[in-house]
Amino acid sequence: MSNTVFDKQDLRHQWIALGLMVVFFAVAPYVVYPVFLMKVMCFALFACAFNLLQGFGGLLSFGHAMFFGTSGYAAAHAAKVWGLTPELSVLFATVCATALAWVVGLLAIRRQGIYFAMITLALSQMVYFVYLQTPFTGGEDGIQGVPHGQLLGLIDLNNETAMYLFVLCIFLAGFALVWRIVHSPFGQVLKAIRENEQRALSLGYDTDRFKLVAFILSGAVAGLAGGTKALVFQLASLTDVHWTMSGEVVLMTLVGGLGTLFGPVVGAAVIVTMQNYLAQLGSWVTVVQGLVFVVCVMLFRKGVVGEIANLIKKPL
Repeated sequence: MSNTVFDKQDLRHQWIALGLMVVFFAVAPYVVYPVFLMKVMCFALFACAFNLLQGFGGLLSFGHAMFFGTSGYAAAHAAKVWGLTPELSVLFATVCATALAWVVGLLAIRRQGIYFAMITLALSQMVYFVYLQTPFTGGEDGIQGVPHGQLLGLIDLNNETAMYLFVLCIFLAGFALVWRIVHSPFGQVLKAIRENEQRALSLGYDTDRFKLVAFILSGAVAGLAGGTKALVFQLASLTDVHWTMSGEVVLMTLVGGLGTLFGPVVGAAVIVTMQNYLAQLGSWVTVVQGLVFVVCVMLFRKGVVGEIANLIKKPL
């Protein structure tokens, strides 16, 4: 059987998985608390952003929280202080995260492996301490009471159903963007760089330019997720910029399946569910998450979706 036939079968399985995901998020609000689902979608989009960089580009970032948190502050400030509508606030937040990703990317992509990871972590901590001291962020109190506002000046997002549909549309748009990037010629080159950067260089590709673009796109999608989360919970805080948030998104991606399209969504759902329903355990939630991570590394090294895809021999 030719590779073309295999590719068509792979794509068909991915379309089926996409359909199931859309149906789930369309039906779930009738049986699950909508705010919980919105949190899942925000973190799923954040995990998809990280997976685009690490899973498909081979670049491990320990500082992705800086884009997530920066966009949260930007959206909250734009909505509360400037009075921008929700869509403009999220757009402004995404632009801010994209600009930051461009600056950080120019510095970070000069190194590889653990050095790249440490540079992103160091820069993220610098951003954290800047926000801790900067007046407009509210310091440890954050920006609270962010208004939901009216979408396009017409639809009141204080209505839970309207807000849910708004978040769902943003999530699907962000996921579609990641899907398109992965299946584009750019995405194929990115995978080639991940597998063997020296070979990609020998074929004439400017690998640094491809990695920089991937870093910027990943930061933009993370910003889209962070800005949306700030509007949903009407809060932007230091928690979203802290290094532990970068660790959480790594955990989400690994649990779901690194290098798979739907793995980050599943991983985010698993981790957010654990945090929500095991909250009464207090700090022990972190211990449980650590145990889940160990189990995944030992028994499900490809993650939940990765193992399922391996069983049916089709990438998801």
